[in-house]
Amino acid sequence: MSDTPAAAPDVDDRIARVAFNDDGLVAAIVQQHDTLEVLMLGWMDAEALRRTLTSGRVTFWSRSRREYWRKGDTSGHIQLVRGARLDCDGDAVLLSVEQVGPACHTGTRTCFDADDLAPVVAVEAASDSPVGSGTAGA
Repeated sequence: MSDTPAAAPDVDDRIARVAFNDDGLVAAIVQQHDTLEVLMLGWMDAEALRRTLTSGRVTFWSRSRREYWRKGDTSGHIQLVRGARLDCDGDAVLLSVEQVGPACHTGTRTCFDADDLAPVVAVEAASDSPVGSGTAGA
């Protein structure tokens, strides 16, 4: 019996909408489905995306090891797919998941808690200066 379930009839059509980069990869942003916390970023080729869309578990393409890896197979920290969306340009995938255990290989909940770049934080609301109002940059 195969580990990969049969693909839905339209999975190829869905994958064809993705604008893969010159290396045949697309960025996959992983987000916790209920809290909307951004957990990590990984890379997928068409086959990794197919496996993710048809198996219910997230699969990535490892650029360094040049092989597929299903999140949690060695650590037990699996990602169960709850949704998948393509951005407006087709060049990024947003995966909504149920994360079991830490998402980061360092053992932390998210890969984005290690290094705060301390940006200047805008205090003016975006609606204070609508596009085309003539006040932008004034």
